[in-house]
Amino acid sequence: MRKIIICFVLLFSCLVQSQELNCVVQINSDRIAKTNQQIFKTLEKALTEFVNKTKWTDRSYRQSERIDCSMFINIASYSGDQFSGTIQIQSSRPIFNSTYTSPIFNFNDKDFSFKYVEYENLFFNPNSFDSNLVSVLAYYSNIIIGMDADTYAPLGGTPYFSAAQSIANTAQQSSYKGWSQSDGNQNRFFLVNDLLSNTFAPIREAMYSYHFVALDGMGDDLKGSKEKVKTAIMSLDKVYNLRPNAFVTRVFFDAKADEIQSIFSAGPQMNIADLVEMLNKLSPINSTKWAAIKL
Repeated sequence: MRKIIICFVLLFSCLVQSQELNCVVQINSDRIAKTNQQIFKTLEKALTEFVNKTKWTDRSYRQSERIDCSMFINIASYSGDQFSGTIQIQSSRPIFNSTYTSPIFNFNDKDFSFKYVEYENLFFNPNSFDSNLVSVLAYYSNIIIGMDADTYAPLGGTPYFSAAQSIANTAQQSSYKGWSQSDGNQNRFFLVNDLLSNTFAPIREAMYSYHFVALDGMGDDLKGSKEKVKTAIMSLDKVYNLRPNAFVTRVFFDAKADEIQSIFSAGPQMNIADLVEMLNKLSPINSTKWAAIKL
């Protein structure tokens, strides 16, 4: 009888539907001297609970389907209830029939300032701007979900990018930097607008081909999957021809450059001279990594 109960509990735990993110939130306050460090520990705990316990979509996720991600907040200054610094967001997704996880998103937002009072409740209202802290984390939570969805279905992330865009539009009423096109050309405003632009759709389509079509099949056909990864990367030339050095192209390679180097530096052998040439054109900032690929 006890074994039956245990089996039932295990089965039920697998079927329980949970939130979308499995996010590690870390706060670094090393640059803040001679202050009460407890507030940073409290903030870290509050943000961890906020991101992981908020239901960001109306989709049902199993525990095993939660998206692994992290948010690393580096506090540069702190006075009273005012904080400023940077936030690094990263996410990954598992590759089918393997123990490997592939990096999906890696972005450093340098325009991160917010107000926080210790022990205050964090609550996200999609219809209003109440807190820059909440809005930034809600925005990136939706970006993470959208990026992940794009790897499983062509343009699958559109609903979540639309939710992030709505957050950005609402936040523009505030005085906080990063939400407006006047704040620079590589910020939250442009990230989500570019992701939803038809001009950059080939990058999102490449995310699907690269992951679902190519990497997820590597366990069955390594060489064939490498060829499909190559095809996905070569397709980014469509964007380059319209917008050389585009912001979202850089975002793609910030996440994928190390992985691409690793994939094409190991066997089986294939013709990649044209791929290396394309990589140098698409992402010259990573030329050292492309040079390390063995032809």
